[in-house]
Order: sequence, then structure tokens, then C-alpha cells
Amino acid sequence: MRPGRGHPTSSAQDRRSLLVRIREFLSPGPDSTDELIETLAEAEQRDLIDPESRSMLEGVIRMADLTAGDAMVAAPRMDLLDIAAPYDELLALVIETGHSRFPVHEGDRENVIGILLAKDLLKLQRAPELNLRTLLRPAVFVPESKGLNELLRDFRSNRNHLALVIDEFGRCSGLITIEDVLEEIVGEIEDEFDDKDGESGVYTLADGSQRVAGDALVGAVNTTFGVSLPDGEFETIGGLVADHLGRVPRRGEVVDVGGLRFVVMLTRGGAVRWFRVTRASTGGMPVAES
Repeated sequence: MRPGRGHPTSSAQDRRSLLVRIREFLSPGPDSTDELIETLAEAEQRDLIDPESRSMLEGVIRMADLTAGDAMVAAPRMDLLDIAAPYDELLALVIETGHSRFPVHEGDRENVIGILLAKDLLKLQRAPELNLRTLLRPAVFVPESKGLNELLRDFRSNRNHLALVIDEFGRCSGLITIEDVLEEIVGEIEDEFDDKDGESGVYTLADGSQRVAGDALVGAVNTTFGVSLPDGEFETIGGLVADHLGRVPRRGEVVDVGGLRFVVMLTRGGAVRWFRVTRASTGGMPVAES
């Protein structure tokens, strides 16, 4: 018998068998996105795909219907750098927010003149004679209606990770990053600034204050500070503070609740990611108005 003309190997049989099984499972095929998602759920139940794969596939399917306007960070919550600000002020904002890229404006916040990479700011420390304008990179603008699929392709091909989103009148309505797009597929992407101390979401900082995640449980904060914040209606500390203030607080705002002082360190996607928390009796910072 000539080589290659014998019986198929066991591996080939297994592959063909799997393909046949998948084709039979999907036939006659879903007629809508909802049916396709239901099919993926059935595939998971039959152990054809694992839960993580199903979740990502669903993210890819749903992303096809989303636009930049759906996933952007709204303009009022954007962290921008002022071209006229002194170096120390710029550096403090970069450290406080933890972003790697910043839109830079001149005068009015909507007058964005470029994008600054945080690592490029270090060049000013070594060479103060440099002009910050020379370090700026061109800003990319996309309409709110731009599909996330197309935007992701642009991010990858242009090696650009941030775009400013404009509305139908040409005004800046927000910004979107490649991370925002990918999170629609894989869910929340945590970085080193997002890491939590175990599951409590509470860190002790060098000055003795606590860094508390917005989604930390109210009970964890009560345990850390020995207080009795109500944890009935709101499970997370971010929800409790937002309810007390009447809205989601902005970066830098200070809110006193139940004997504790919450300073907003970082916001992302319209929610507070991190607070710095001390006892309200310490320090002389003003309290935000509701």
C-alpha cells in the first residue's frame, strides 16, 4: 500500500468527527444575533466551548452593533493636560490618574492641540529647555457613529491607541481608547493601578490613608475604619458615595460620608475607580457641595 493511501489516522478521524459534530449542531443555523448567542450558550452547555470562549465570542458579536459613542468616556470626565500648566502640575496629574496618554488643550478644554504620552513628559525633567509642544503627537478624531469593529482595525493599523470622539456638530463629546474597545470583548481589563489588596479593594498608602476601589464592598470599608456606613441599599462604596452626593463625583472632588472623607483619585467610564479615604476629622480639605 502506497504511503498516504492507507486508512486515515486517528487524529484525522477525530478532527473530521469534531467538524461534523459542530456542523450538525449549528445546522440549519441561527437566523439572528440573538439566536447565534443562544447557540453559543448551548455549545457551552454541551462542552463544545468553555465559558471564557463563549463570553469573548458574545462580546465580538455584540460589538458589531456598537459605536464609538457607546463606549467612549464622556467629555466632562476626560482627564486633559493644559499646555500652559507648570511641569510639576502636569506630573502630579499624570501620577494621580495613571493614564499613559493625555489629550492636551490650549485655553478652552475643547481646543485639543495634540496627545502627550506620559513617558514623554520625563524628557522635560531631563531637558527643561524643551518645549512641551514639540512632544505632542497628532490627535485623531472619529465621529460618534464610527463602529467599534472599524475603530479597532484603525487602532491596530495606525498603531494609535486613543481617539477623540466628535458629535455631529464637530464638538468633542468624549474620548475612546483601544482598551475601551477591547473591554467590550473581554470585559474589564485590570492594570497595576487597578490591582486590589486581595478581594477587599483597600490599600494602605504611605501617608496612612487608604486607597479604596469604587467597587469595594461597604462592609470592607466599615471593617477597615471601624465605622458603620449603611450597606443595605448599596453594596459598593462607589454607589453609596454617589447616592450621598446625588451624582457620580468627578476626579478631585471631596465628599464626607459617615465620618469618612472620600477624595476621588480616578474615574473611568463614568464611574469612580479609586478613592483616597481618611477620617473626616483629619486635614482641612473642603467638602464638595451636593
